[in-house]
Amino acid sequence: MTKKIYDVKPPRVARKTERDIKEFLNTTEKKKKEVTKVTRRKAEKHFPWKVFPIATAGVLVLLCGVLYFKLQKATIEIWPSVETLSYTQTITADKSVDLVNLSENTIPAKYIEIEKTDSQEFSATGNASNEGKSTGTITIYNTSTALSLKAGTHFLSDSGKYFKILAKVNIPAGTKSKPGSITAKVEAAEGGDSYNIGPASFSVPKLSGTNFYYSVTAKSTEAMTGGYTGDVKKVTDDDIALAKDAVVEKVSAVAIEELKKELDADYVLLDDAVSYITVDSGTKTKSGAVTEKFSYTATVKASALAFKKSDLDKYAKDYIISQMSEDNTILDSSFKSESTLKSLDLSDGKVVLDASFSAGVYKSINKNSLTLLLTGKNSSQITEAVNNNLTDSVSRVRVNFWPFWVTKSPKSQKSVNIELKF
Repeated sequence: MTKKIYDVKPPRVARKTERDIKEFLNTTEKKKKEVTKVTRRKAEKHFPWKVFPIATAGVLVLLCGVLYFKLQKATIEIWPSVETLSYTQTITADKSVDLVNLSENTIPAKYIEIEKTDSQEFSATGNASNEGKSTGTITIYNTSTALSLKAGTHFLSDSGKYFKILAKVNIPAGTKSKPGSITAKVEAAEGGDSYNIGPASFSVPKLSGTNFYYSVTAKSTEAMTGGYTGDVKKVTDDDIALAKDAVVEKVSAVAIEELKKELDADYVLLDDAVSYITVDSGTKTKSGAVTEKFSYTATVKASALAFKKSDLDKYAKDYIISQMSEDNTILDSSFKSESTLKSLDLSDGKVVLDASFSAGVYKSINKNSLTLLLTGKNSSQITEAVNNNLTDSVSRVRVNFWPFWVTKSPKSQKSVNIELKF
């Protein structure tokens, strides 16, 4: 049979051929994409070691540039010469004054008062036979002005036992370093072997509330002897008198603590600026009553004048400023002040103080104008410029540059810092 030849492919054959070509092309394109992805992944996994040193060097150069041009600074430490000014003044704290007044030498004061009542139980010390009282000798010391004590004045031992002097004594004046002294015979307030105490220290209860309470003391160097215990206890006049002294002293101490609680922390309340008045006191137990114990009650009114430490300090600083040159400045950290009571007038609401105060002062330094002179200079030039500008008002100068390779202060005034040292 003769084979047929076609100039044009039959439709079925033509469609098949076209489909094969498309599939070939699609397959080829997919392979190209896969090859591209693989190549890209390999490229991503490959670290650019050749580029890294160059990039690092660039960052270091940039960092050094920032350090050199932007972060340069100079710190100049200056120790000013400090002169100490000391003064003493008599100042009146007055409750009628509202503000610190330098010309009048006055500061405000606050008047406060409080009333307290308390009671305490005591043991009767009397013997029915009134015998067996212990006796001995004490030496009385005085660190203040001369003072007389009448016969019968009681001394309280550090163990709580009362003794009374048998005759009037005149105690000479003295000081803390060399107190006046005198010896005196004493007798126990009541009988009992418990009064046969060894060497002891004594205070004078009746002087409580006065300056003499702290300046008059006594001591015994030998034991008291001769006391023995009776069979019956009774309340004596001395028991009642001593109970009153003890309760008044106790209530007064409580009152002063209450006064302090009424004041802010800034207030100063001097011990000598407090006054006590016994409003009422007594016991229901009469002298001579046979009993082991009795109770005593007292009401005390305490009044005082206080002043603010800040007001005293303001007066002192204002006074120092008035005495120093206008171009000087007070060194606050060196400021000191203290005061002692000179006199007290509670009725007039005034307390007079002997005040002493001091402070270091130095010549004021204008940092802004000084930094203008110190820009663009090396260490020795800066030191010379400071000494020339401030002369003898400076005792020491130290220059610090940063970073470490910098040898001159920056030309920017903001990068030059002055620190005052004391």
